[in-house]
Amino acid sequence: MANKQALRDLQARLAERLQAARTEVRGVSWLAIECSGRGFLLPLKEAGEIFTAAPVLPVPHSHSWFIGVANLRGRLHGVVDLAGFLGIKSRALPDAGRELTRLVGFNASLDINCVLMVDRLAGLRNDEQMTRETDVGGVRPAFAGARLHDASGRIWQELNLSALAADEAFLKIVG
Repeated sequence: MANKQALRDLQARLAERLQAARTEVRGVSWLAIECSGRGFLLPLKEAGEIFTAAPVLPVPHSHSWFIGVANLRGRLHGVVDLAGFLGIKSRALPDAGRELTRLVGFNASLDINCVLMVDRLAGLRNDEQMTRETDVGGVRPAFAGARLHDASGRIWQELNLSALAADEAFLKIVG
C-alpha cells in the first residue's frame, strides 16, 4: 500500500515539473559565427549540424556566393558563402585561416539542404550575455534580426535562419 502511495506522489511531482517546464520562459541561445571579421548570431534552435570544410562541386551559371554542392554524410547540400551572400565579402582567406572555415547546416525542421560557409565559429551565446541595441530603423532584410552587443562591446547581428531559408534572393541561386 505504501508503494502505491509513493508511486502516486512521484507521478504527481513529475506532472508538476512537466507543467512547469512547459510554462517556463526559456532564454534565447545562439551559435556565434564570424564572416569577414563581422559577428553573427544564429538561433541555436534553427541551426543544424556543423561540418568541417568539404570538397565542393561548382554549379554553372549560379551566383558567385553559391559555391556549389557538397556531399555531407551521404546527402547533397548546397554551399552558400554567407559573407558573399550578405555582400560583406572581404579578400580571400589566407591559407592559415582556412582550417577554421566551417559549414553550418540548417535545422532539419527548416527543410532545406543547405549549409552556410563561415570563416570561423565563435562559440555559444545566450541572452544573459548580450544586450539589445535600440533599433535605429533603416531597411533590413526580413532575415536580419536584432543587433546585440556583448560585455566587450562587440556588435553581433542576429540572423533568422527560418526567414533566410524562405528568402527569395537566397533561394534563387542562378544569376
